[in-house]
Amino acid sequence: MKFYKVEEDTSLGFTGRLDAVNKWCLPGVEPCPKCRLGGGVPWLAYPCVDLSGLPPQVLRKLKDPWPVPFEEFSRLRELVRPLAPSWALLEPGAQFGPYTGKGSGSFGGLFMQDPFALFLRRGALDELRAEGVRGLDACPVEIRFRGANPPELLQLQLQLQGRLHVDVRPSSWDSPCASCGRVSASWPKDILLDSASLPEDVDVFRHREGWATLIVTERFVEAVRRLDLGGVIFRELAVR
Repeated sequence: MKFYKVEEDTSLGFTGRLDAVNKWCLPGVEPCPKCRLGGGVPWLAYPCVDLSGLPPQVLRKLKDPWPVPFEEFSRLRELVRPLAPSWALLEPGAQFGPYTGKGSGSFGGLFMQDPFALFLRRGALDELRAEGVRGLDACPVEIRFRGANPPELLQLQLQLQGRLHVDVRPSSWDSPCASCGRVSASWPKDILLDSASLPEDVDVFRHREGWATLIVTERFVEAVRRLDLGGVIFRELAVR
């Protein structure tokens, strides 16, 4: 089985753009006194997770990405955890709920404005499922469009799967900070996937160690090409 990285295709003239964010987020964290890592990243998105049942005072805190002390972050994370998938990583900056905001322009069957989020039209979702593509857990966005006949877009909620091969995997990832549990290392320029860690039951997923890297199988790529769903391109990844 071959695996591919998904990227935006700018060659077809689609003009779609979204000025939006997911409805809730875990805040960033203040710099750790031991390792000095802090902040947060929006790359982990769980658009199908509904936090609306949490108390209003908690929801207000989950709309502000500004860094907080690690203890406060941990408290909020534990309130969110029962509502998230069991496999989810709940890191600083993680996003939850529908993508909310404004949109404009034209969209292909698939849409990728940022490298860490994949959207698709309702019709494309139905066609891919009919083709037997697995792992298509998607939820509608809450985007306001001007004009008639706005596109019905959904955002994929992607499982976390896969590891880098030991030949390119930074050794520091195996030594998280004893205080905050975070690791410091850059993502390698040349990705080499560990074949034993790759899933056999889903065809689209987020890399478990490189959260901004979205990966699809050969089955996904072939279905997209058969259906002529524009909007993204695929770059084959090395596997060992």
